[in-house]
Amino acid sequence: MRLQGKVALITGAASGIGASTAARFIAEGCKVCLCDIQDEAGEALAASYGDQAIYVHCNITDEDSVSAAVDAAVSGFGKLDILFNSAGIVGAVGPVATTPGAEWRFSIDVLLNGAFYCLKHAARVMVPQRSGSIINMASTAGLMGGLGPHAYTAAKHGVVGLTKNVAVELAGSTVRVNAIAAASMATPMVANVLTGDPGDIEGAKAILAEASPLRGRPGLGEDVANAALWLASDESGYTTGHTLTTDAGFTVGATAAGPAFAEYQPMIREAGKSGLPE
Repeated sequence: MRLQGKVALITGAASGIGASTAARFIAEGCKVCLCDIQDEAGEALAASYGDQAIYVHCNITDEDSVSAAVDAAVSGFGKLDILFNSAGIVGAVGPVATTPGAEWRFSIDVLLNGAFYCLKHAARVMVPQRSGSIINMASTAGLMGGLGPHAYTAAKHGVVGLTKNVAVELAGSTVRVNAIAAASMATPMVANVLTGDPGDIEGAKAILAEASPLRGRPGLGEDVANAALWLASDESGYTTGHTLTTDAGFTVGATAAGPAFAEYQPMIREAGKSGLPE
């Protein structure tokens, strides 16, 4: 019951990381406003949770839609304590010289502008109540180059920067803003990229397990949900402006092959000498 009495809004809640986080939050006593554009799946998920959840159609590229979703959460449950910006897409893929401008703009609209709209309207509610936790979905591609397509990488770097800046602004109102930088997790979106089938979660797990620095351990939606739970709860009450990684150590250099210099050899010194000086 780490979120007992709290109310959360989760975007992208009908599947993947959003759905995993909704389940985790509800299990911890939270009431959740599930937001997505996948109406059939979202409505079915909300129905499965009874009075613990409601579903609201929300297109995060449309500011009015985001504003209405925030208002629906407050109207339905009386307040808003937590916002998890989970909605996302892979977006435009390909070389910079051939990326269509329209695909670039749409990708940025979903991945960065959508996060901004959610931040804006959550702050509208949380600042007057002087409490709240906002969690943005970033990525390891927001911390390093070469891990994702150009638009995705640029947007996720933007999310990390926006998280820091808004955290500075809202700290005086006791509203915390943090981010989660996940590696590829076994979700429908990643499964589609890896196997061509968004339903092949087991296939995605097998591929991710083989590539994981934590040998044989794939990243799961539940791993991000657990990170979000900590950031949403009062246990992280003195943490803001932070980007928490769920990446098996990849962004600090861990690889499935292990580190160089993993085996002992005599100390290497100057001019080709080895061992301790005599």
